[in-house]
Amino acid sequence: MKNAVFVYSPDQLGYKFSDTHPFNHKRLVLTMDLLKNIGALKNEDIIPARLATDEEIALAHDEKYIDIVKRAGHGKLSAKQGESYGIGTEDTPIFPNMHEASALLVGGTLQAVDAVLQGKARHALNLGGGLHHGFYGRASGFCIYNDSSVAIRYIQKKYGLRVLYVDTDAHHGDGVQWSFYDDPNVCTLSIHETGRYLFPGTGNVTERGNGQGYGTSFNFPVDAFTEDESFLTIYEQAMRTVFEHFKPDVVITQNGADAHYFDPLTHLYGTMEIYKKIPKLAHKLAHEYCDGRWIAVGGGGYDIWRVVPRAWSMIWTEMNDLPCPTGPLPKEWLTHWQQEAPVELIPTWEDPKPLYEPIPRKAEIEEKNAQMLQKALHILSK
Repeated sequence: MKNAVFVYSPDQLGYKFSDTHPFNHKRLVLTMDLLKNIGALKNEDIIPARLATDEEIALAHDEKYIDIVKRAGHGKLSAKQGESYGIGTEDTPIFPNMHEASALLVGGTLQAVDAVLQGKARHALNLGGGLHHGFYGRASGFCIYNDSSVAIRYIQKKYGLRVLYVDTDAHHGDGVQWSFYDDPNVCTLSIHETGRYLFPGTGNVTERGNGQGYGTSFNFPVDAFTEDESFLTIYEQAMRTVFEHFKPDVVITQNGADAHYFDPLTHLYGTMEIYKKIPKLAHKLAHEYCDGRWIAVGGGGYDIWRVVPRAWSMIWTEMNDLPCPTGPLPKEWLTHWQQEAPVELIPTWEDPKPLYEPIPRKAEIEEKNAQMLQKALHILSK
């Protein structure tokens, strides 16, 4: 059995709203090229993404909505007609063949699921996935189909397993949470910037699940300007506590890289330190509780030049038990991509120090986050 497989097809780059839209899957190419440059990714590690079928997408989406997406991508639906379905908006504009492009991202995550649950690999990574804002009948926040929601339903139907979904994107994993809000066999854990100032505005500690699913939804909204130490304290305590409580058969992690200080859409002050440690603990707990069954997807991350390739590379090296990369980035990679990058690339795996001016409210933010953590986990101490 392989340690890990890397799911990728060049056609995944077809999920593109426009040249100026913040969601840019060129980050997949940048990450792969970086991994190949350090000798961590070989062609035999890569398996192609496939198109998810309409029946598979309908596990988590309304058939009428799927038809709307098809029509929009083939020029048979105006932006005005699509607005009530969340497409044709500023966030999620219509683009050609949007159904096919979206179905390939979903299919990539299903490929990752099958590789792990059919025993071909212990772990699998589909960086093209992680579109956690998609709803049953509506697109939202750059996300047309929600590959993680489809994958979880697929796991339930095909393999009958209990799933823990962990989301460390700076934006709340709302689409996945609401899909399984009353399901006792799916647990969702989301660490994100508080919705007071950030899309989608949800993810409060009081969102705990409903009916039979009460107590299987965990939210950890951190304050704006949260730094590494506070973020990682919450992550480690939340992960260990929830894994022990829920005891999943398989874990899916969504790895948005937008909690970094450089990210243009969020207000968190993370550095590469959190992206070293996030996959390390997920890997450890997957082996402790799930016989190693770990599927990872991408997500947010809008500084595609300075942040995402470095952050996402660390998931793959961790999956393969390789040392976490340190020191200078490969000269070939820097030389090649600096010609195209609109910003000065960071030349090392670590961030420069100091990365930002000291935060005046540091102690207050950390205290607020600590109180939030206790509230969020209080349900498990009853």
